[in-house]
Amino acid sequence: MLIIITGVSGSGKSEYAEQICCRLAGDNKKYYVATMQPFGEEGRIRIEKHKRQREGKGFETIEQYQNIGSALDCCDKEERPVVLVECMSNLLANECFGEAGKPDDIFDGCMKLYSGCRHLVIVTNEVFSDGCEYDAGTTDYIRRLGEINVRLSRAADAVVEVVYSIPVFLKGDIGDVDN
Repeated sequence: MLIIITGVSGSGKSEYAEQICCRLAGDNKKYYVATMQPFGEEGRIRIEKHKRQREGKGFETIEQYQNIGSALDCCDKEERPVVLVECMSNLLANECFGEAGKPDDIFDGCMKLYSGCRHLVIVTNEVFSDGCEYDAGTTDYIRRLGEINVRLSRAADAVVEVVYSIPVFLKGDIGDVDN
């Protein structure tokens, strides 16, 4: 099952995504694919918050800042884990603004990653409604994130927006999923 979880910053989407992964995984392997590079004090604080949040939940962390399709290359191909990608907006920023980035390859990379998973949960951000004007680079980034979110949502079995920590299903249902 491919599940997309979206919401604004601080909405509770990350915690909800972790809960879903734990429920879907049962006794199966769980990977947390971290895409945020630790730039600056604010970034380090946010990363530490997420690490504390998932302590004791059984996730093995893979740091994958670009080329999301290769995130499981070092793993046992037979294990078919549950994978949480946290988050698409960071991955896209790394691909758009990082050295040798390939933002046009993200969707295909996600599909490659999904092919090696039992379930794939991708967290993304809703950054489209603030009404601000941005420079050309930021506008292109926002457009790209919107396009990726649409493509992933079309491919997904379920799309959930977390609003004030309340999951609102926009597509599909997670229901009672077999492990």
